[in-house]
Amino acid sequence: MPKEARPSTGEQAKQHALTQLRQAILHGDMAPAQRLVENELAEQLDVTRASIRAALIDLAAEGLVERIRNRGSRVRVVTVDEAVAITECRMVLEGLCAAKAAVAASDDQLTELAELGRAMTKAVADGEPVTYSELNHELHDKVREFSGQQTALALLERLNAQLVRHRFQLALRPGRPQQSLNEHLAMIEAITARDPQAAEAAVRAHLTSVIEALRD
Repeated sequence: MPKEARPSTGEQAKQHALTQLRQAILHGDMAPAQRLVENELAEQLDVTRASIRAALIDLAAEGLVERIRNRGSRVRVVTVDEAVAITECRMVLEGLCAAKAAVAASDDQLTELAELGRAMTKAVADGEPVTYSELNHELHDKVREFSGQQTALALLERLNAQLVRHRFQLALRPGRPQQSLNEHLAMIEAITARDPQAAEAAVRAHLTSVIEALRD
């Protein structure tokens, strides 16, 4: 939105600040434990301090920001134990989505998943972990979308937002993409075979492996 057309106060300003701050955290532009100074952010985003404060309250509710009494806000640090607990919850919800997708996805959508599998295989073969990580994220997004399970989708969006840093670190760990590739291909194979039980089992196996990697 052009600067002159963007309101600096009110709900629209808060939503603009919320969107910009959320994306900065999710993309790693703001590091865990980084202080979020309201005056500085208000100036950067050309909104009022009140709009920034309201956005930070919403981000705290999403688990992305931590508000410390008398000390302001900072990007929340998600510990390994928390990441494991979140992944355990993901296991149930993503397993449900995979099972639903195996039944509900259209033939065209199943083709999309198969194409993603080929792209992930190429990324690993070419030694491109960042590309692989992005495709990995896209695959999980597609499975959730194709499931049609809107409640699970909303819950997973909130959970996954807290795992960005850990997911990126895992993607760059030597040997991890090669290991997780086979797990993802098994997910794709089960869903495209329209086998909900196998799809759920494949997701659970994959996320069990993620938990082991987090603890390693």
